Amino acid sequence: MIQDHDLRYELVNELHARPFPALGVPSHAIYIAVKEPADAHNRDRGADMDHLVRLLDRHGAARPPASATHHSARLGRHEVKWESHTEFVTYSAFGSGVGARPFDPAEAEIFPQGWLAAAPGRRIAGCLVRIEPLPDDARSICPLLDSWFVPDSLACSWVLDEAAVIACDFQIDAAGWMRLAVFVKPEAGPRRVGRIVQRLCEIEIYRAMSMLGLGRARELTGRLNALDPALSDLVASITEAGRGAEETLDRLLGISAELEALSVRHSFRFGATGAYEALVNQRVSVLRETRFDGRQTFGEFMMRRYDPAMRTVKSAERRLAQMAARATRAGELLRTRVDVERSAQNQKLLESMDRRADLALRLQHTVEGLSVVAISYYAVSLATYLLLPLAERLHWPKSALTAGLVPLVMGAVWLMVRRIRKSMH
Repeated sequence: MIQDHDLRYELVNELHARPFPALGVPSHAIYIAVKEPADAHNRDRGADMDHLVRLLDRHGAARPPASATHHSARLGRHEVKWESHTEFVTYSAFGSGVGARPFDPAEAEIFPQGWLAAAPGRRIAGCLVRIEPLPDDARSICPLLDSWFVPDSLACSWVLDEAAVIACDFQIDAAGWMRLAVFVKPEAGPRRVGRIVQRLCEIEIYRAMSMLGLGRARELTGRLNALDPALSDLVASITEAGRGAEETLDRLLGISAELEALSVRHSFRFGATGAYEALVNQRVSVLRETRFDGRQTFGEFMMRRYDPAMRTVKSAERRLAQMAARATRAGELLRTRVDVERSAQNQKLLESMDRRADLALRLQHTVEGLSVVAISYYAVSLATYLLLPLAERLHWPKSALTAGLVPLVMGAVWLMVRRIRKSMH
């Protein structure tokens, strides 16, 4: 029998770990996403688990395993689902029936205010979803939509082959909730209703998470606006002969280091923004929207209000990459200029050393000539004193003896100095 990989069943079970809820009509849903303000992907996930356990213990529900990333439990009249994501955790509660007051904040009391205040993070998204049956005359819901939502930003459309009508104005009400309405045809099953609600909530959380990149992009743009003129000035000064290349290179390296630091600081957020944007667009596309009563669809709302923000983020990301590339190219040009200048300095230094060596050689030859004369003078004097007795016996005058010794001694000394010089080389 072949052995299974240790993770085979775990990986398959992960595909089925987060099923869509099954929701009857009428019903309601509460959706909350909590995120740490900074460095959320490296947060203490044990704190998230402890916070969930405190909610479960309030209702005597079973605790999840310590390593769990998702958990479902029945708390009172609500089915509650908890999920841990890369940067945030979500709490969803589904209950049957709807209140007489539309989008009543009291429906969210399944998540007590004191418990929410103690969450390890801050609320990044919060939705109240109201699910009602769709009347036979679908247009009869229009007065309700106009009373529940802000008309200027209301998005409303048929979804899933006109199985339901969805509506949202993407506004946060006075209680801090975003309102979503779903009107469902009688033939739509509970699973289909659950899929619609789940996708609407995911659109909101992924939209909120992707919009975090917009604040970073605006902050980054302000700093790039300050660095761009300095970088342009340094690039223009590369061809100026009067400015020191090494000083310019030092300043350019400072700008390059700051650009690299900005890239490291913002790369995760910009990458996450792109991933969340793709999820938003994918969740909108799978709704298969068609127009309802001439109103704008969710896709049109995103194109007009959401896409420009994402383009701003991408523009800031591209600008940062382009400036970093410009700084790199300018640095290479300056390093080349510095190398050329140093080569020219080295060439001049070598020429100067050659001249000094030539002068030293000439001086050496001069000294050698003087040395031959000096040594010969003393050698002739010594030889004269040594041979003078013999010359007197032979009746040679001293001057004749000295004259005869000079060429012989000088020749011998010259040969000796030459042999010494050859042996040194």
